[in-house]
Amino acid sequence: MIFSIIFVEHSKSKPHPKIVDMKFLKAKPGILFLFIFFTTRSHSAFSQSSHFSVNHYVSDKGDTLLYRLLYPDADTLRKYPLVIFLHGSGERGNDNEAQLKWGVQNFADDHAMIMHPAIVIAPQCPANIGWSSFTRGKGTQLILNPTPSKPMELLVELIHQSIKNLPVDTNRIYITGLSMGGFGTYDAIERYPNLFAAAVPVCGGGDVSKAASIAHIPIWIFLGSEDPAVNPLYSLEMLDALTKAGAHPGFTQYPEVGHFSWLGAYSDPLMMEWLFRQHK
Repeated sequence: MIFSIIFVEHSKSKPHPKIVDMKFLKAKPGILFLFIFFTTRSHSAFSQSSHFSVNHYVSDKGDTLLYRLLYPDADTLRKYPLVIFLHGSGERGNDNEAQLKWGVQNFADDHAMIMHPAIVIAPQCPANIGWSSFTRGKGTQLILNPTPSKPMELLVELIHQSIKNLPVDTNRIYITGLSMGGFGTYDAIERYPNLFAAAVPVCGGGDVSKAASIAHIPIWIFLGSEDPAVNPLYSLEMLDALTKAGAHPGFTQYPEVGHFSWLGAYSDPLMMEWLFRQHK
């Protein structure tokens, strides 16, 4: 394979391109490494993003939820687990792209798709609203409101539509999310405790008074011990409440990690193996 790279040399005159061939690169192995590394990373990220089709769900009331869909295989003989991925607050909007920034790509690389083929839905929450609907009490107390947020309402409708139209294994519907999506994960399982087979909330929190209603759901909690954005007590108090309710949740608190605990969570092969073993 032959590589050509264009360098632009800046001077007082107009910049002009210089073509550099492999003979130069052989003499500069560091440049070749950087070129291949960044080209490979860029191509890999683009390839994984392109695995997700662009979709939108429209309710009977005319409300719209944007989402991306990963379809696991061209195989009509099987049903597949369904993974719901909820992004954080920074990825809200209407471009139907930003929600792919963190975490969900780990379900779309070649290794994951051959070892754990799954239908993955990554919805995008509009600006100025969230996945969850809690009332804040004292300290870190959260109280689940009777009515879900509009994005959560639309998401659950989308899940039921997907069950009808896609080869979904209804005994293996999983939900996970980070930060705002971590709170959304707790909201979803506390509001619809019989829908999900497992949950992975990352730096989130929920209504601890509902712990008994979700004690039957396998849950693995992730957080950073030095998270400045989401108080670790949210996760710790949910862990305590779930344990007292008879649950046996997984729990990973990364030392010396702030808000980006999802980098470890979604790249953890043990978590992936655990998640896809879960059945209702």
